[in-house]
Amino acid sequence: MSAYLAIDFGGTRSRAALFDREMRMISRAETLSRVEDGPDIVLARLSALGKSLTDPKGEPAAIGIAAPGPLDTSAGTIIKAETLPGWSNVPLAAFVSRAFAGASVFIENDANLGAIAEYQLGAGQGADPMIYLTISTGIGGGAIIGGELFTGAGGHAIEPGHMRLTLPDGSIRRWEELASGTALGDLARQRLAIGARPSVLRETELVDGKAVGEAALAGDEFALDCLRQAGAWLGLGLVNLLHLFNPAAIILGGSVMRLGDQILDPARQAVDEQALFAGFVPRDLLRPARFGDDVCLVGAALHARQRASSVAPSDRH
Repeated sequence: MSAYLAIDFGGTRSRAALFDREMRMISRAETLSRVEDGPDIVLARLSALGKSLTDPKGEPAAIGIAAPGPLDTSAGTIIKAETLPGWSNVPLAAFVSRAFAGASVFIENDANLGAIAEYQLGAGQGADPMIYLTISTGIGGGAIIGGELFTGAGGHAIEPGHMRLTLPDGSIRRWEELASGTALGDLARQRLAIGARPSVLRETELVDGKAVGEAALAGDEFALDCLRQAGAWLGLGLVNLLHLFNPAAIILGGSVMRLGDQILDPARQAVDEQALFAGFVPRDLLRPARFGDDVCLVGAALHARQRASSVAPSDRH
């Protein structure tokens, strides 16, 4: 079968898609991951999702899987993931390979595959170095340097959401604790608890990042202030990335980016104020991602095609 199966395995939802050799999507399906069921049941469900798209008379040319890290990509295992409680050293690639009669399976960090997709076919084409960020529940990212995915000495780069920033009170926080969708909800709940400012959020049953964003887009001033604060922290993290990588472009994806200029304007202001000099801030630096929810599927398919053509059969899972 001359097609590539891509699987995007997340803590909440899992997606699968079949791509032809020209990376055109043929079919797509998704389901809830329900990771609390445990690795054996979940991986069987993941394999069944992929099989629902493939021809039972033939196996895919190769399978690419986007998974939360940290990963051992050479062994094809999930070492441990914050979004997968209780999962440790799970042989993801080997399990899926057995389900597909020994087909070659290649796994990679989900955000790294997002970077591959946006660099090769999306908003980052021609930009080198390029950083891809996904800003939603947390903050993940991938880096393309010299046209290649940068994964570091141990294969764990990059994890931008775990950069440390110091708050005015001296406490040290991870970037994703300050600028993600989760952080936005946390900030709003804290401010609602200690202040008396009016807001539609006081009548909202669940004050999370989505609710804050919706209130802000509707003009709620309290919610807009929360976005401005989160946007400022977003900008400071971006400045750190600019000084480390001097990228030609930073591609921004994830659910938080649906807020657009409401959160990007304070981020841009922080970048302009804190960047060492203008040479670190090229024109068209911050770009919206092209592929939306399918970015990891596109990246997984591209990764499978590239690895299948370059890896010896004895090194495949």
